Amino acid sequence: MNTKQTKKVVVTGGAGFIGSHLARALQAEGYDTHSIDNYAGGRFPDRVTEGVTYHEGDIRNMDTLVSVFEGADFVFHTAALPRVQYSLEHPVETHEVNVTGTLNVLQAATETGVTRVVYSASSSAYGDQATLPLVESMPAHPMSPYALHKYIGEQYCQLYSDVFGLETLCLRYFNVYGPQADPFGAYALVVAKFIQQRVEGVPLTIAGDGKNTRDYTHVTDIVRANILASTKDTVGKGEVLNLGGGHNVSVLDIANFVGGEVVHVEARLEPKDTLADTSKAKELLGWEPTITLREGIAELKEIAGI
Repeated sequence: MNTKQTKKVVVTGGAGFIGSHLARALQAEGYDTHSIDNYAGGRFPDRVTEGVTYHEGDIRNMDTLVSVFEGADFVFHTAALPRVQYSLEHPVETHEVNVTGTLNVLQAATETGVTRVVYSASSSAYGDQATLPLVESMPAHPMSPYALHKYIGEQYCQLYSDVFGLETLCLRYFNVYGPQADPFGAYALVVAKFIQQRVEGVPLTIAGDGKNTRDYTHVTDIVRANILASTKDTVGKGEVLNLGGGHNVSVLDIANFVGGEVVHVEARLEPKDTLADTSKAKELLGWEPTITLREGIAELKEIAGI
C-alpha cells in the first residue's frame, strides 16, 4: 500500500489552471487529494480528475477552510484573482481574495494542525528592476494591486512561520503556460491567447511594440516544484524561491513561434523585462526547469491541431 494514501493534501484553487494540474499530479502520486474552489474562473471538464475530492467554497470563508483542512498534512495555496488589469479596476475585491483569503488559509492551517503551506507567489512582486536576472534578495517593487497582494502574501507566510510555527514556502512563478490554460480567463497569458487566435484564424494581438520580454515556465515544471516544496526538509520557514524557465523571450518571438499575422494594440502597464535566477530553487529543492519554451509551444500547437 502506498503510504501517501494516508496523507491528506488540499489544493486551494484546485479547479484552476495551475491548481488542477497540481491536484492531478498529487492524486496520481497516491495522496488523498482535496480541492477547494469557488469556480470564479469557470468550470472546465478537462480540469476534473477522478479520485480528487472537490469542495465548492471560498477562501474568504474561514469555516469552509477549517472544515476542508481538518486532517490535512499539506496545503497548496494556488487560489487567487490573478489578473493585473482586474486588480486595477477592482482593488478592494481582489485584496479580499488575495490578501485576506491568504491570511485565512494560513490561520485555518494553523488551527487545524497542517504541517506546511506552499504558497503560489508571483514574479510580479519584482516590478521593474535595474538589473537582470531577478534574484530573491532584490527589494520588491509591485506595479499593480495584484503584485502587491501576492507580495503581502509572502510576508504573511514568513510571519506565520516565525510567530506561529507553521511551515511555509513561497514560490514566485514566472509566466506559467501549458495545456488547459484558459485563453479568455484570469491566466490569459500571451501563449494561450496566441494559440487560441491562431486556431480562430485571426491576427495575434500584441500590446505595444512586443519587445518586452518574459521568462516562461511550463506548468509541469511548476507542479513538480510544488510537490518538492511540500516535503523537502531544507525549506519551511517562509523562504521565497523563483520558478522560471531561465530564459527571457520577447512577445514578438512568441508570435513567431506560434506563427500567423500580428496586430499591435495599445501598450499596458507592466514590467518591461523579467528573467529568473533559479539557483536558490536548485539549491534548496533540487529543482530545475525541464521543458523549453519551444518544446512547450510545439506541444500546444500539436494539441490544437495547428
